[in-house]
Amino acid sequence: MSSTVPSTSTKYESHTVLAISKTADGVGGLALTKHDVPEPGPGEFRLKVAAAGICGTDMQIYHWAPRMARRMALPRIMGHEVSGVVEAVGTGVTRVALGDHVSLESHIYCGQCAPCKQDRAHLCEATRYPGIDIDGAFASHLVVPEVIAWKNSKDLPHEDAAMLEPFGIAVHACLEGSGVDSQSVLINGCGPIGLMAVAAARALGAANIIAADPNPLRRDQATKIGADDAFDPASVDLVSAVNDVTRNAGVDVAIEFSGQPDGFRASIEAVAKGGDFRLVGAPAHPLEIDLTRWLLRCPRIINIHGRRIWESWEAAVPLIESGAVDLAPIRSHVLPLSEGLQGFDLILKGDALKPILIPD
Repeated sequence: MSSTVPSTSTKYESHTVLAISKTADGVGGLALTKHDVPEPGPGEFRLKVAAAGICGTDMQIYHWAPRMARRMALPRIMGHEVSGVVEAVGTGVTRVALGDHVSLESHIYCGQCAPCKQDRAHLCEATRYPGIDIDGAFASHLVVPEVIAWKNSKDLPHEDAAMLEPFGIAVHACLEGSGVDSQSVLINGCGPIGLMAVAAARALGAANIIAADPNPLRRDQATKIGADDAFDPASVDLVSAVNDVTRNAGVDVAIEFSGQPDGFRASIEAVAKGGDFRLVGAPAHPLEIDLTRWLLRCPRIINIHGRRIWESWEAAVPLIESGAVDLAPIRSHVLPLSEGLQGFDLILKGDALKPILIPD
């Protein structure tokens, strides 16, 4: 899919920004809004948005999940998966220059806390996020700190570049622990990042990939991009299905994306003794867990939060640029920003994988 590259000029026809914002508490509460074009301060730059993706976090904001309600001040322009062109820079900016094509790391890290100083900035104790703590990417322009800029080749289509942030989570999940090379892998939950994990696992050498999701659209796409088997956990016993495929050995790696209690339990039960259980999508509420069974099976429990900065990006981008992974099949809809609310409706109906919004 071709991209229209925005002008790098600092002149623009309008002094207002069209945006999709969360404007009211509760489920929904989204609206098209207009704002002044933001000006970058010291250490910041203004991005002219070329493409932005609707993600699971945006859906949590739509549903006004408790963790969002506790931290978000409204109204707030949403969105953090984005690609665009640097249009203006504030004082002291050295990481990017006018005309650069960039994607954004969504974790605005402080650089001062213990995790940051230990090269674990993805676990920063003071993390802030575009679209949550500051205005985000569902707009024609946004201003962010230069620290989260990832510079792209100008040959990389913006629609692909806008998906690098979530793809980085998938790559992070595939590379942690024992990795996936030559191993059997269960990917439970085939939303966009789960599907990206299917593609990444195949590109990174997984021997066998089992996907699970109740949505037939997602299962079909999983088999097209690399899964050897795809099961509906609502109609089959997932652990039994995995055992049938693996001849009762279980999988070497189970990556849980669904965030569902039953998915959590099934994923960990499907892991071979001593295998990896990697948690990406956590259930919304506490679970009762049989730790004695965990002790007997001795899985390695690995939590996946965002991407390693910038290690995951350095591993992920070559997979796209080389053609080893094609993100286009996951990009189900491309909509103008002015019609972007339809993207939320499509996701709610189960008719979309990853809608991409393009400023009008």
